[in-house]
Amino acid sequence: MKITYIDIKDLKPYKNNPRNNETAVGMIENSIKDFGFLVPLVITKDLEIICGHTRYEASKKLNLKQLPCIIDEELTPEQIKLFRIIDNKSSEYAEWETKLLYEELEEILNIDMEKYGFFQQDIDWDEIEDLDIDNYEEPQHKMHECPYCHHIDRDIHFKKVKQNPGE
Repeated sequence: MKITYIDIKDLKPYKNNPRNNETAVGMIENSIKDFGFLVPLVITKDLEIICGHTRYEASKKLNLKQLPCIIDEELTPEQIKLFRIIDNKSSEYAEWETKLLYEELEEILNIDMEKYGFFQQDIDWDEIEDLDIDNYEEPQHKMHECPYCHHIDRDIHFKKVKQNPGE
C-alpha cells in the first residue's frame, strides 16, 4: 500500500456523502494540530474521496496544502459505495469498555480532553424531567455517591481510599 501526497485543492469530496460530519470537524482539527495527520484519506484514481471527509474538512480549516492519500485502483464503483458506508457505519457498533476507558483517561493528565469531545456538558437541564416517586426507576446496579465531589456512578467504578495510609 502506497501513500501519496495530493494537493488538497485537487481532491473531490463525494457529493452524495450521506454522513454529516460537521460536529466532528473541530475535534479532528485539534487532533491533526496536536498529533499530525496520521490516517491517510482513501481516494479513487479520479481523486474523489472514499473515506476521510472529516479529515479533509479539518485540513481545509488548517490551511494544509497536501494530504496523505491511499489511491484505490481495484474496487468497483459498487464496492466503493459499500466501503464508504461500512467505514462510517462500523463505528456506530463499537462500544466503550468504560472501566478501561477511565483507566486510560486517568493516565492522560496534562491534555485538555474536552477539545476531542470528552467530558462535554451538553445537557439542557430544562429538558430533563424532574424525578419524583411516580417516574423513579430502581437502578440496575448498586450506585454510590462520592462524598467529596458528589459524582454518582456504579459501585464497580469506586475504590476505597484509606484516610490514614499507615492503618
